[in-house]
Amino acid sequence: MPHYISRGQIPGKRHTQFRKPDGTLYAEQLFSTEGFSNDSSLLYHEHPPTAILKVDQPVSMAPSAATDSVLKHHSLDGFAIHPVTDYINSRKPIVFNTDLHISLAAPQEGVREYFYKNADADELIFVHEGSGWLMTAYGRITFGYGDYIHIPRGTIYQIHFDDTSNRLLIIDSFSAIRFPEKYMSNKGQLLEHAPFCERDLRVPEYQEPVLEKGEFLIKIKKKGLIHGIYYRHHPFDVIGWDGCCYPYVFSIHDFEPITGRVHQPPPVHQTFEARNFVVCSFVPRLFDYHPLAVPAPYNHSNIDSDELLYYVDGDFMSRKSVTRGMLTLHPGGIPHGPHPGTVEKSIGARETKELAVMIDTFHPLMLTQTALDIENREYTNSWI
Repeated sequence: MPHYISRGQIPGKRHTQFRKPDGTLYAEQLFSTEGFSNDSSLLYHEHPPTAILKVDQPVSMAPSAATDSVLKHHSLDGFAIHPVTDYINSRKPIVFNTDLHISLAAPQEGVREYFYKNADADELIFVHEGSGWLMTAYGRITFGYGDYIHIPRGTIYQIHFDDTSNRLLIIDSFSAIRFPEKYMSNKGQLLEHAPFCERDLRVPEYQEPVLEKGEFLIKIKKKGLIHGIYYRHHPFDVIGWDGCCYPYVFSIHDFEPITGRVHQPPPVHQTFEARNFVVCSFVPRLFDYHPLAVPAPYNHSNIDSDELLYYVDGDFMSRKSVTRGMLTLHPGGIPHGPHPGTVEKSIGARETKELAVMIDTFHPLMLTQTALDIENREYTNSWI
């Protein structure tokens, strides 16, 4: 995150004595990324966040590849993922590589009886259906349809939903998720040509510290294993914090599209980037306005990247038979483009109402058995 915020009570200078009303010290915690070399925050706890009572045996949640085929177009029915009560168990990996895991989830309940921490990866959660709020030591953030929730790795959280009907697209990134460098000043401010700005971000609202003592289970994901660790004190006992590393929410509806006289390439839709992949947002927008413009995208070769497109809502002029929650995977190495008939049909159209999330990866994505179970097997031949 490029900008600094402060919540609650903090001392006037970092790493100095900060005492409670009874004269004892608050416990200072540095939450930093990439060692001590990048964004960080300082949190002040009522109790040291280190008092462990016991540890459970770890349970594997690591995905495995169900096929070696990496040169085939795929279409997946994302809404065929069945609802599951528990939040962690609802997360079903569909594709993965060494840079990221991508999962679909339909949780019926949030996290109430335990806390969750992903010590492996930053999480980017796209909310397709549902609403609720995220609770962390930094405070509370509400979310709803069309929101991206960015949770830095190592953040302890509970997620709560307003009802049982929820659909999520989840990215686990093994590198920091950031805004595109091309949109940033060298000091970290979003520039004038960026399709969104800091005002569009929703950051944590401060909540009073929870001063409970007992057994608090934190399920921690590390190296693909879920470790259950029980702590003496509630993890949200923070009296105040400040810094530049914290969870936030950004709505896809606040992404301002970049258009032109002729068809613009996918990088104009870029929203986030990480090591070896980018995330793009396709939103309602006016079509190209050259008198001879062809609004449908041209055929293109994915030489360097796999393209995973998640369809959210609206009509898609380049695809036939698109449904909400559908995903298409077009692998690097073979070209793809509009379905037959859609190019001529697009000519003269003034605008599109499409809404979609695209993830381009620069290493091949492997499919899990879950992905194969929800695959439309006729898709590869759908250009005939």
